[in-house]
Amino acid sequence: MTMTDHTTASNVLAARADEGRYCRVSRFAALLALMFVLLPTDARASFLSPEAEDAMAKYLALFVIFVVPVVLITLFWMVHILPEKIAHKRHHPQFEAIRTLCLLSLVFGGLLWPLAWIWAYSKPVMHRLAYGPTAHDEDFVEPYPGEEEASAASASLRPCSVITFSCSGV
Repeated sequence: MTMTDHTTASNVLAARADEGRYCRVSRFAALLALMFVLLPTDARASFLSPEAEDAMAKYLALFVIFVVPVVLITLFWMVHILPEKIAHKRHHPQFEAIRTLCLLSLVFGGLLWPLAWIWAYSKPVMHRLAYGPTAHDEDFVEPYPGEEEASAASASLRPCSVITFSCSGV
């Protein structure tokens, strides 16, 4: 085998490889052309007819215009009266002030609401000291958390008799 025979054989192999590559490309092009022929010419963006789309859009717009704002305002109002409900449930002595702060929070767009929330959960420390026991201190349905343990412990520490001292002018 000479050098020319070897180069001729490699040329033949390269020509067959190119022929196979062209054959694959032509098959792919034919498959692509067939896909374009079989695809529908009328493309639609929706599964509904245009009349049904118009009716659905009309009802959706009415829903968004009338129902959604009412629901959002109701939810906003319900969230903003939570501190008032909490203060009422816990028999907070400053319940009316917390209610007023909740109403002001509605007017000011919710800026005061976190203060009302914290105030409703707080236990006024100096209130009994300044004003004495209120009318419904004994009527608590639900005491503050931990209050029943503290009152039981303080009741066990109270003396049984009261010692009174009197000053006589001796």
